[in-house]
Amino acid sequence: MTESGLEIMRVDLGRPEHAEAVRSLLDEYARDPMGNGGALADGVLDAVVPALAAEPAALIWLAYRAGEPVGVATCFRGFSTFAAKPLVNVHDLAVRASERGRGVGRALLERVEAEARSLGCCKVTLEVRGDNQRAQHLYRNLGFTGLEGPSTTFFCTKPLL
Repeated sequence: MTESGLEIMRVDLGRPEHAEAVRSLLDEYARDPMGNGGALADGVLDAVVPALAAEPAALIWLAYRAGEPVGVATCFRGFSTFAAKPLVNVHDLAVRASERGRGVGRALLERVEAEARSLGCCKVTLEVRGDNQRAQHLYRNLGFTGLEGPSTTFFCTKPLL
């Protein structure tokens, strides 16, 4: 448990409460204007957890506050041919609207970075919408680069070497 009352844990999709938390948080994120701006397509919400469970490169963490899931980081291991080392890509970073600005995203990304370092990764990568200023601010503060200039989407990197 962190000072902020957050608990960050690696997801076990075999645990029904973890599977439901991931499903619920991804659904909320998809509906948010900074996510997909609408509900996931028919069948996707039911298929996402089994598909993630079958994906060997998936790395997922949940953030809990007072026993309730408040954020998720869905990541995938990849490989940098330019560095000849593994990397971690943050595919989804979702925080419940009521929890934004309370350190959830930061805590999740710090856990992702710690895991990436333990795996010998050369970097953590992510994408962010050009109009998502709140997320961009967080990423800059955590050392991500690639957020310069006008763009509809930024491809960001945090070197770990």
